[in-house]
Amino acid sequence: MSLEKNQQYELMMEDMGNDGEGIGHLDGMAVFVKDAVVGDVARIQIIKVKKQYAYGRLVEVITPSEYRVEPVCPLARRCGGCSIMQVEYARQLQWKQDKVMNCLKRIGGIANVEQKMEPILGMELTGSEEFPAIRYRNKAQFPVQRGRDGSPVIGFYAGRTHCVMDTDVCYLQDAVNDEILRRFRLFLQDYQVEPYDEVTNTGLVRHILTRIGKATKEVMVCLVLNGKELTGIVDRRKRNVEQEFINYMKDISGMTSISVNVNRERTNKILGDTCRIIWGRDTITDYIGKIQYQISPLSFYQVNPKQTEKLYAKALEYADLHGKEMVWDLYCGIGTISLFLAQRAGKVCGVEVIPAAIEDAWKNAEMNGITNVEFFAGRSEEVLPQQYAKTGERADVIVVDPPRKGCDPAVIETMLRMAPERIVYVSCDPATLARDVKLLTAGGYEVDKVCPLDVFGHSSHVETVALLSNRKIKPDSYVSTEELDEAKRGM
Repeated sequence: MSLEKNQQYELMMEDMGNDGEGIGHLDGMAVFVKDAVVGDVARIQIIKVKKQYAYGRLVEVITPSEYRVEPVCPLARRCGGCSIMQVEYARQLQWKQDKVMNCLKRIGGIANVEQKMEPILGMELTGSEEFPAIRYRNKAQFPVQRGRDGSPVIGFYAGRTHCVMDTDVCYLQDAVNDEILRRFRLFLQDYQVEPYDEVTNTGLVRHILTRIGKATKEVMVCLVLNGKELTGIVDRRKRNVEQEFINYMKDISGMTSISVNVNRERTNKILGDTCRIIWGRDTITDYIGKIQYQISPLSFYQVNPKQTEKLYAKALEYADLHGKEMVWDLYCGIGTISLFLAQRAGKVCGVEVIPAAIEDAWKNAEMNGITNVEFFAGRSEEVLPQQYAKTGERADVIVVDPPRKGCDPAVIETMLRMAPERIVYVSCDPATLARDVKLLTAGGYEVDKVCPLDVFGHSSHVETVALLSNRKIKPDSYVSTEELDEAKRGM
């Protein structure tokens, strides 16, 4: 049979794809079906046909999989955030474990990878008894749009669109957000504050951002505006709109900081460069383990502190520090991993491209009384070679926690020239982890251990910590860019 667009077929789901979609086979072609679960027998409609694969839409589940569950959120299927909430949590963990292992095997070319893999560290089942692993996030960014009837729509984007779904509750977010959204919706309606229109770049309120100190219960609210000031119809009554917004929010339990951020650019970037505090403190405080952190609206901070503590503990375990080591922490953010490492290292040097994050890192070090750290603002691919050329001081251990795109080739090359005894790679994307691991192994390292962690339950994302050990290559053993390019071509 030949697959045809818009035709319906009955399909058995045999596997899960990279984004958690179900995969079945028709006419020898793989068919990817969003919202389907491995083990489902489903009726699907073909929506796109390629040469070697096709995409289908789930029409009906004929026989549900043993792994299928009813999502706690009624918007889960439409929302772009909880892509696998319909999959039993234990099966989510197995899929993420397999995803990391397959990337390291297929892309990284790592032999005997099964023997190097530790069991995935899942979330404590701290949600409701009926549904696990919810209410774990400490940060939310709710876009605001004007609805068809002119009233504000607040929530999250529907999957693969920029249409906001009106949302009262997000079950991944802390429950205090439910009350924040309720009051915010009333405020916009009562004072007729204009929602943002991204097509025309008009309107005022673009997003409402919240942060929660999970350990301290401190709450932050930041309004992102397409203008310098919060205004509305009440201006004509000579009343201060910002003060009215404060009055709506300030008595919410834990409220600590209320601010305004200005972003007038036509961009998908949520936050502008400057924030103005209109009530309370300019930061909230939270803990990961025993380390205290101050968090501003612009700070990068992991969204799941309980799992982050496990992540950092695993990185610290792999670093195997004994009190004298020189450690470099690349892509260090506000110094979260750096301060963890400094508890057992001789000295830690952190590098981060965002100057405000480096300012926060210094403040966090001072607040915790940690003095054996130094932070550098700049690109890791520039700072690390410059400092190595300037001082010639090699690292005993290098920890990297790059963005989703992975490490810059210049970072890989410099790490190979510095030849630390151990490289601890913290990754949010197993594909780019595997790519970089292949380059590092080609340059003289060996993968010893790998541990996946579920930091983003009910989504397709997975964090991983990998330990790579030096196979006795000498510092300054030069690995040229040409050799790195050759290794890339071999992938």
